[in-house]
Amino acid sequence: MIGVAVLGSTGSIGESTLDVLARHPQRFRLVALAANTNAAKLARQIRLYRPAYAALADEGAAQELRALLGADARGVRLLAGPGALEEIAALTEVGCVMAAIVGAAGLRSTLAAARAGKRLLLANKESLVMSGPLLLEAVRAGGATLLPIDSEHNAIFQCLPPHARTGEAPAGVRRILLTASGGPFRDTPVEALERVTPEAACAHPNWVMGRKISVDSATLMNKGLELIEACLLFGVPPAQVDILLHPQSIVHSLVEYVDGSVLAQLGAPDMRTPIAHALAWPERIDSGVEFLDLLKAGRLDFRPPDTVKFRCLALAQAAARAGGLHPVLLNAANEVAVAAFLERQLNFPGIAAVIEAVVQAGTGGAPSGLDEVLAADAEGRMLAREHIHGMNRNAALKGAHA
Repeated sequence: MIGVAVLGSTGSIGESTLDVLARHPQRFRLVALAANTNAAKLARQIRLYRPAYAALADEGAAQELRALLGADARGVRLLAGPGALEEIAALTEVGCVMAAIVGAAGLRSTLAAARAGKRLLLANKESLVMSGPLLLEAVRAGGATLLPIDSEHNAIFQCLPPHARTGEAPAGVRRILLTASGGPFRDTPVEALERVTPEAACAHPNWVMGRKISVDSATLMNKGLELIEACLLFGVPPAQVDILLHPQSIVHSLVEYVDGSVLAQLGAPDMRTPIAHALAWPERIDSGVEFLDLLKAGRLDFRPPDTVKFRCLALAQAAARAGGLHPVLLNAANEVAVAAFLERQLNFPGIAAVIEAVVQAGTGGAPSGLDEVLAADAEGRMLAREHIHGMNRNAALKGAHA
């Protein structure tokens, strides 16, 4: 029986993971649940699943969790603080770690799982975007197995030769084709984007996701981050990764080989498929998803993305080409800008404007260790907040003089 820790259990990926695990109680044992701040949902999960360990990265939320659980905390070791996630990731009872903490907050625990030699199910794309070479080296040094959970990267992995290794270019591959739904605004006129609301941006037409990743999908930044991730995971340069808008979200990605063959992975848009694949790899297990009916789907459409309309994608492509700390600055600025948009402090096109300003102003270079990565992340966040403050101040002055 395999012991599993779910980092980010209160998010959509975490909940889907728990659903798959519950279908296979003879194969998997849930050892630990961990989240960032959501004490109420984690308390409900603890009562339902009774893990041996539970953790919250936020100290205040952890105090709330203890109060919510009361006597129900018996038999569960509760951990708190940023280091708690790293402790959970490295537990000897845990053989498999689902890394699904959103954003930079999941970086240290992802690295801890890699160093401890776990089967690492990577749903936290920001960890790879921020510290790709460091994470891949930790995987190699720790003897870990890295399996991608993003539907696109999991699809690519399924289409590669069975001997392919993470971080190394697979033989015979000419091109990787990442598919993107295009989000809720794929057909919205560019002039209408200034008026879109956070609610509209979070209403994804195909997938049920958290608010941050839903906005990233709406801006196509999610696809830009996935491009950076694909280059690192599969050892290819950005020029060998193309992006296709595919509104149906049935073809999750494709791999083109030098002999003209193109392999694709298809399935219903449900994250339980890649989760089940990675949990049981190289075997296959039931995931609980609805099986794909191609006759019902009827058609599969593809078109190129509009990088003028979706400026975030172009900025991510440029960061992928530049390498070094540019993806770190890009990711940091994006996290701050998306949060500001969700709090109605920034309009939708302003997300790209903030990211562009930060990447241009930030310090580049190649990181030699985690300290440099974290310093660039902090710099990107500071610059983003300053730029948003300046934009809002200028808007207020214009309003006063109107």
